[in-house]
Amino acid sequence: MKEFQLKYGCNPNQKPARIFMASGEDLPVEILSGRPGYINFLDALNSWQLVHELSEAIGMPAATSFKHVSPTSAAVGLPLPETLKRACFVNDVKGLDDSPIACAYARARGTDRMSSFGDWIALSTTCDATTARLIRREVSDGVIAPDYTPKALEILKKKRNGTYNVVKIDPSYVPDPIEHKQVFGVTFEQGRNASKIGPELLTNIVTQNRDLPESAVRDLIVALITLKYTQSNSVCYAVDGQAIGVGAGQQSRIHCTRLAGGKADLWHLRQHEKVLNLPFHEKISRPDRDNAIDVYLSDDYEDVLGDGIWQTLFTRRPEPFTRAEQREYLSTISGVALGSDAFFPFGDNVERAHRSGVSYIAQPGGSVRDDNVIEVCNQYGIVMAFDGLRLFHH
Repeated sequence: MKEFQLKYGCNPNQKPARIFMASGEDLPVEILSGRPGYINFLDALNSWQLVHELSEAIGMPAATSFKHVSPTSAAVGLPLPETLKRACFVNDVKGLDDSPIACAYARARGTDRMSSFGDWIALSTTCDATTARLIRREVSDGVIAPDYTPKALEILKKKRNGTYNVVKIDPSYVPDPIEHKQVFGVTFEQGRNASKIGPELLTNIVTQNRDLPESAVRDLIVALITLKYTQSNSVCYAVDGQAIGVGAGQQSRIHCTRLAGGKADLWHLRQHEKVLNLPFHEKISRPDRDNAIDVYLSDDYEDVLGDGIWQTLFTRRPEPFTRAEQREYLSTISGVALGSDAFFPFGDNVERAHRSGVSYIAQPGGSVRDDNVIEVCNQYGIVMAFDGLRLFHH
């Protein structure tokens, strides 16, 4: 297939729209089901790069959940503890522990479930039936993977009454080293960002604490590769082989750190017994549960606990999860890794990161205030490496 006609571009008024290879060669993708759109393919091609690179760097299957050209999360295929299974709504999935790619997707999709609603999925390896069953029951736009088992394809082709977007990509495809982009009729040209992200980037530790365990190295690599395909400015928190908070597209670095930290906090709070044991009515849909949990953990909790409202969601009225209780619980969290796509200009980023349990940081360095940032890290015993690699993506 040398080109594919899209329904329209970013918006319905943007026609005509298509994807094609300027070289005249065949596209590296095959549409197995559905009719992906312009934004679908932006998400598909960016998300595929992320999981392909992450899988190669970590040596494990990887998955990501993408929305509007940025990941909500990315993860490698580590088994999920029972508490996390419950928080991700996958504790009822048979065979999950036997499928690393399903574990990776369960982690990625379960991290920021509000943002992942209607996502695009990328898988680094063959989609199996277990993963397909997970995808089938979530609201999403499509999936890209190097292959699908016959059973997985059968399951996915039934989603959305047969219109679900399923894309197969050639895993051996390597794009030209020079890439082009048009804006307002002007063509931009640049070399592709082919920088490799691995443990060697994390050797320049600039803090008093230099203890960087292998698990932290893994998590920092997850964070940095996630950032490589996130709209800048961006900051990513990661732990246990998955991105747990992504702050994308903010003009201020501290706003990235706050946004990502708030999402990381919610990921931790979803695993608290008060949230895991919310007495939902059996027929409450998964998206409605996500929304209720999000409100329950906010200052507007009365919007789901008020008289006449809680009865529509719960079998009994839950006790509020107060801010004081949340802060006390979050104060016990540590071991979180944080990556930044550019340097921290002020120590306030470290202050905010510390409140979300960050123990390890990787950032390019190079700010005139590096000394201040290092000083704040030393104050909290945080390990920080200057990786020397800016990861802007637009």
